[in-house]
Amino acid sequence: MTTPKAAAFQDRPLAEVVEELTDEIRELYVADEVPWVIGYSGGKDSTAVLQLVWLALKDLPAERRAKPVHVISTDTLVENPVVAAWVGQSLDTMRSAAQEQQLPIEPHKLTPEIKDTFWVSLIGKGYPAPRPKFRWCTERLKIKPSNSFIRRVVRRHGEAILVLGIRKAESQARARAMARHEKRRVRDRLSPNGNLPNSLVYSPIEAWSTEEVWAFLMQYPNPWGHKNKDLLTMYQGASDDSECPLVVDDSTPSCGDSRFGCWTCTLVEQDKSMTAMIRNDDEKQWMRPLLKLRNELDDVNNESQTRDFRRMNGNVQLLGDGDRTIPGPYKQSAREDWLRKLLGAQTQVRKKAPEHVRGIELISVAELHEIRRIWVFEKHEVEDSLPGIYEEATGEKFPGLPLDEQLVLGAEEIGLLKEACEDDPIHFSMTRELLAIERQYRTMTRRAGLFESLEKAIKKGYYEDADDALQFAKRLKELRESDPTQLALNEETITDAPA
Repeated sequence: MTTPKAAAFQDRPLAEVVEELTDEIRELYVADEVPWVIGYSGGKDSTAVLQLVWLALKDLPAERRAKPVHVISTDTLVENPVVAAWVGQSLDTMRSAAQEQQLPIEPHKLTPEIKDTFWVSLIGKGYPAPRPKFRWCTERLKIKPSNSFIRRVVRRHGEAILVLGIRKAESQARARAMARHEKRRVRDRLSPNGNLPNSLVYSPIEAWSTEEVWAFLMQYPNPWGHKNKDLLTMYQGASDDSECPLVVDDSTPSCGDSRFGCWTCTLVEQDKSMTAMIRNDDEKQWMRPLLKLRNELDDVNNESQTRDFRRMNGNVQLLGDGDRTIPGPYKQSAREDWLRKLLGAQTQVRKKAPEHVRGIELISVAELHEIRRIWVFEKHEVEDSLPGIYEEATGEKFPGLPLDEQLVLGAEEIGLLKEACEDDPIHFSMTRELLAIERQYRTMTRRAGLFESLEKAIKKGYYEDADDALQFAKRLKELRESDPTQLALNEETITDAPA
């Protein structure tokens, strides 16, 4: 078993390092029939890895290039638009070049399922903007699509080898994780994947520094015809100092810290790459509405106004100190407001963006249909407000058919219901949900689950307000602590809310 060097080049000529690595790649490629899956983001590291594999395979005889190499790129549908356009063009160019050069390289663009997309989760279901302690986005948008593809490959072939552009120099956490996997290597340079059975990980540039990655990309032309200098320019534009030096001293910053990702990301304090792009390039000013919306998503100061005091399932849960409840999903008004802002940003961008991104789609029609379905049929918001919001924000008619009139209440009916509830939002939403459930079950031959649905709606709406819910949760906690065995008997009798 070889031990990776602390630094890959160590004063050796670049050509010698590349020749050694491509020899290793060829040796691993022809060693078995296990297909390869290369993770490609369009960034510098994944581009370097794919270039090395491409160069290695080109020098193999045609009859030995039979094993497929799948290149997978996951589009979260909320990627930085500049990067998304770059990756899309790269995949198209790659596909054509691989066919012309008779290489077994097959690009695949993966996307999350409609039910898992960022906007369906946030605007449709009401998930709050992601936070470090509630990082719901990564699993749904990135991990699930790629893992599903890899599992399909494993089911078909029994095993898969993942070729990744991970490097120890990226972070201390990454270096520690890679060191742990090194100890369990089953064959030279291949580490087990802790999350996916029957898959091994190969990381050819794991010991390279950022400067060495750029040195390789600048000195070796991109073999599928997508210019690496354009990639360098994109990194330069996303760096605060607008520079990306290849040879640096200890005091010179490197553009290796420029990280591209989702433009909606609230897991970082600031979207430095998008901010720098706008600052460094007048042609990127059209991205300002995106940055503004992203910053509004990141604002936690008004969460008491935008988020429900109940969790997604209707329960009320105390925060650690017991003096506050854990906030739940976005309220209906907040979700409608996010949709209005998103469609407004899309309309602005389409008017101001350069020609090549003028048709940008911040949210797809399929996502809008799914959000509408969730609002009406799962959240019982039977006024069906989405088409009206769409027309208001875009000036265009919503591209969807009217819903069943039996399941939707008109504006006049909603107005009468609000008046009957004396503008009490909790009483109104509960009554509206009860009516929606009754209408939903009305046409069913078998009405199993009706009483459970009605009971759930009533339990969710029997609080007077958020403070009443807090006091109720405190009484339950006291009861649970004093006599847990009596909780099941007394839980119903303690619900003395006005409803």
